[in-house]
Amino acid sequence: MTLKAKLLIQMLLIIVFVSCKTNTRNDSNKDNKNSADLQISKAQIDHLGITDINHLSTASKRALKWPADLGNDWYIEFGGLQPLKGDLAYEEGVVRRDPSAMIKENGKYYVWYSRSTGKCDGFGGDVENDKVFPWDRCDIWYATSKDGWTWKEEGIAVARGPKGSYDDRSVFTVEIMKHEDKYYLSYQTVKSPYTVRVKNQVGLAWADSPNGPWTKLDKPILSPADNGVWKGKKQNRFMVEKKGDFDSHKVHDPCIIPYKGKFYLYYKGEQMGEKITFGGRQIRHGVAIADKPLGPYVKSSYNPISNSGHEICVWPYKGGIASLITTDGPEKNTIQWSPDGVNFEIKSVLKGVDAHAIGLNRTVDNDKDPTEILRWGLSHVYNSWDYQSIMRFSSERKTEHRAPGE
Repeated sequence: MTLKAKLLIQMLLIIVFVSCKTNTRNDSNKDNKNSADLQISKAQIDHLGITDINHLSTASKRALKWPADLGNDWYIEFGGLQPLKGDLAYEEGVVRRDPSAMIKENGKYYVWYSRSTGKCDGFGGDVENDKVFPWDRCDIWYATSKDGWTWKEEGIAVARGPKGSYDDRSVFTVEIMKHEDKYYLSYQTVKSPYTVRVKNQVGLAWADSPNGPWTKLDKPILSPADNGVWKGKKQNRFMVEKKGDFDSHKVHDPCIIPYKGKFYLYYKGEQMGEKITFGGRQIRHGVAIADKPLGPYVKSSYNPISNSGHEICVWPYKGGIASLITTDGPEKNTIQWSPDGVNFEIKSVLKGVDAHAIGLNRTVDNDKDPTEILRWGLSHVYNSWDYQSIMRFSSERKTEHRAPGE
């Protein structure tokens, strides 16, 4: 090798070395700059146990961006479910599930729920005549109670529609809204046959009394987005050419809240070709807004409004809307709050939610405490895959952790 070649190689090595040192120094400066941009206070350092602000992990940087007023006002723990008495006690051969919120009229609590009978056959047989899910072939029933423990089943509130109608197969997963002395039930509907790719809708009925009679609207108030494309003809809900919107397959769990002079219909969306992600099932929530209780309801252009969730559980609080997010997605088991009913932020992360398809107690003062409405209410429980019953849940605020005898 010539002297000229050796000198050239040495120069290249020096350039590479200097470049690496510069990049390292730049990264270090960048890290210090990011630390400075966080504007770390002594109180934050002490609270989080950080000892060296010049060497912050990604986790520490996230923690330093938490709200300054981070507290435990929204943190609760659920207790075990307790059985109900009377007609809502578990009954072999009967499905009672998806309780609505409770309201109190005439000195009694009222609740509505999905009710069916008989075991489930799944999708392997005759889907035209079989019962494929526990919530298949349901009608909406209601019950009353003086104390929230012992219930009397009053009968059918809303039945399935005649053959050929959009709700002829099942009406289920109901929610109640009272507004200006009128009562409104929103619920899911399915038209027969109940196939894997069936697209359910949301119906609405109204009455002048919680005891009915209920008048059903002739058409649904909400339908899945019509912009996904199935692949092939086989009944496989995971095979798609185009997934479409977050609610291109199903709209579930409707709940209408009177809010800021309008009516906000919150719902769960399921997407065609739904995936399992790092948070589980790819389930999100949306909202549709109307000027009148009977609609028309227009989906928000900001949908989806959550990254996670399953059953809808929402309530007004301090001029905004709170939401308990459970079961599915990376933000499951959180309570979130929105100042405008659309843009939600996490307020607490719970260690678990031992309640499902929650029926809130809407008789409480929502603004007393952010989680007051969750102190007790109704839930369903799977006694088996075929049969479910309604039980009572409870929760309490947790402000400290102590060892026994401390």
